[in-house]
Amino acid sequence: MRGNKRAAAIVAIAFGLGATGAARAETFNIAPGPLGQVAAAIGAKAGITVAVTDPELAGRLSPGVRGNFSVRDALERALRGTDAEAVFYDKVTVRIIRARAKPRPVKQKPAIVETPDPPAEPEEIVVTASKQNVLLDNYPGSAKIIDFEPAWLSRNGSKGTAALTETLPTLSSTNLGRGRNKLYVRGISDSSFNGPTQATVGQYWGDARLNYNAPDPDLNLYDLKRVEILAGPQGTLYGAGSLGGVVRLVPNLPDSTETYATASIGASATRFGGTGGDVAAMFNLPLAKGRMALRLVVYGTREPGYIDDPSRNLRDINDSLSFGQRLTFRVEDLAGWTIDLGSVVQNIKTDDGQYTLRGDPPFERSNALAQPFRNDYRLAYITARRPVLGSSELVTTTSLVWHDLISIFDATGSDGATSPRRFEEKNNIALLSNETRLSGGGRRTPWVAGLSGIYSVSRLSRFLGSPEDPAQIAGVRNRQVEFSVFGQASYPIAPSLTLTGGGRVTVSDGAGKLLDDVRGGDEKSSQARVRFAGNAALDWHISPSLSVFLHYQQGFRPGGFAVASGSATQSQQFEADDLSQTELGIRWRDTARDRLSLRAALFAVDWNHVQADLVDSSGLPATANIGSGRIYGLDGEITWRASTVWTLTASGFFNYTNLTGTETEVTNASSITLPNIPQDGVRIGSQWRFELARDVTLTGQASAHYVGQSHLGATPPLNVTQGQYLTSAIGARLDFSRFGISLDVSNIGDARANTFAFGNPFGLSRQNQVTPLRPRTVRLGFDARF
Repeated sequence: MRGNKRAAAIVAIAFGLGATGAARAETFNIAPGPLGQVAAAIGAKAGITVAVTDPELAGRLSPGVRGNFSVRDALERALRGTDAEAVFYDKVTVRIIRARAKPRPVKQKPAIVETPDPPAEPEEIVVTASKQNVLLDNYPGSAKIIDFEPAWLSRNGSKGTAALTETLPTLSSTNLGRGRNKLYVRGISDSSFNGPTQATVGQYWGDARLNYNAPDPDLNLYDLKRVEILAGPQGTLYGAGSLGGVVRLVPNLPDSTETYATASIGASATRFGGTGGDVAAMFNLPLAKGRMALRLVVYGTREPGYIDDPSRNLRDINDSLSFGQRLTFRVEDLAGWTIDLGSVVQNIKTDDGQYTLRGDPPFERSNALAQPFRNDYRLAYITARRPVLGSSELVTTTSLVWHDLISIFDATGSDGATSPRRFEEKNNIALLSNETRLSGGGRRTPWVAGLSGIYSVSRLSRFLGSPEDPAQIAGVRNRQVEFSVFGQASYPIAPSLTLTGGGRVTVSDGAGKLLDDVRGGDEKSSQARVRFAGNAALDWHISPSLSVFLHYQQGFRPGGFAVASGSATQSQQFEADDLSQTELGIRWRDTARDRLSLRAALFAVDWNHVQADLVDSSGLPATANIGSGRIYGLDGEITWRASTVWTLTASGFFNYTNLTGTETEVTNASSITLPNIPQDGVRIGSQWRFELARDVTLTGQASAHYVGQSHLGATPPLNVTQGQYLTSAIGARLDFSRFGISLDVSNIGDARANTFAFGNPFGLSRQNQVTPLRPRTVRLGFDARF
């Protein structure tokens, strides 16, 4: 925004899929403006990463740069008069920092005394999901921020959420298939099945809400800027539906300074299966220099199947196809406002389920009919922001989601007969949401206050009968309205001690009715409820390299209506649930600066009236409150920068969960655990980077990931064990300035295990369903920047 002294409030980063040498000349034509925007334009033109993480520094006026210069010379000219300097970590990574004091010259022989270069300042990362200007090292809670390299996204973006769960052990999901999974953060899991309950993890596209009571949309990650994950209930800042935490996908925004494009293509092959591929492209088009721009992303992926059905003489039946597009239009300095208009469209189609049965040959399953799935997702949003009252910022976002899901299962034998039967479930969801907030206060005393509203309508229709013409059975329509007022502020009560507190008041009202082909049913309204969710935290910086925090948070979900368990004609209401978490965390040293750093947290969770989507004895979905849960755990991450070219990271968690007050009587009640959450998990990853020649760089990654034992459900017959497996992956990429070639191998050892003991609700009582790991898969890719 022209004249905006805050400029890019977090990061101004220009990503390129290739790397250019710092000494190679480029023709720059970048007008004067805020340093954050000028730096981003230089990075975009040169195909490197240029980061300005200090918001005040990003707002300083830069003279720009025009002419034919190397990157170093271009940055030197752009930084004149800004009291800033460029730090080159390597030839493709640059950070702009405040100019450091120059040491006084010492009159002595250089051969005798060597003066070391002053150490680079640690990179300051802002947790934008906090909705305030809070640095990661000052955030009083567990937050994980992943800043993506475009080359990594070109190789892994087509995997969607799976690329994140493979990287972060504390983020997990079910494995029913693309577009039909439930996400969990830090052991807060209600059930393994989909239904009318609100998700435990709030998902966002920038500031736009992605979900309410639906599975993970599983969006392609291509051309993302970063992902931010906040662990634990986020009721104060995000309201209902953030019991486990928040996953925020931050896209790259249109760049009004330069026209450029990126593209990637890959081919993959799965052992015992078929072949697949992925393709993606991004096009950035300035419409008015420095004022208006458009950014378009298109992509498509075909994941090869690996399960055969000998009874129907079919191979690789679980093929999956996804395709979509994202369009963002940005206008800057429109009467002081910056406005982003955007849309996200994605379709996922899977030909059949990806489960097998114990006792059958590996990767084989026989069914009377196919069990396909569709997930059609649409999002439209508008975000407007402007500086007000000096250093404060006003942001308002309105979004509209249309989400349609269709699942088909083989219900043969559910009526005691042998003739084929089909069960079909259609879930049509509409979600309208708005949030308007004002934030300010600077680094020492950040604050935020705002209003939000949600209107959600879901229509769940169900059909059961002959494959040609199944009859409609009871379904349910749910309507939910919420209005909230929230606020949070931090204040330093001592030089090294900061107190944070806040709260959210929510008024919610819901209604529901039964649906079938005979009668629509009368709508039943629940009583309007007023709920409060608060948080309080202390952040203590014991020394420049050591800090601890203590955080208490609350969250909740409103109740709703569902089809009664064991009934095809009756509905029942499930009650609201609420959750609180106490967390004690430690941060030692800086991940970006120090060779060795540590992040860890101990937490305890108290969860009352747990809502859960279940499957009744007949195989039909049902919803109920199943008891109260307790979770105790430890998670952490250690990073070791062994050298300038090699980094090793180890992360993991330990969980103890217990569910009490269940209706099912068991011998040892203390052994009942919350569903689908492993007791432990560990990931070890390694990254390296070597410059082989001028403009030729080799990068690589390797990882090993262990997932501990969990259970499909809390009580019989769902207490089937799953997990306890180890997978590994390796990949490398050769970078040739403007293009790259990559080779990646997943599940190197071709490990076989049960990742998820569910595929068809009508066979759950036999406790013999297995969702195997995808066999060894090899991908060869090519990416380029234009």
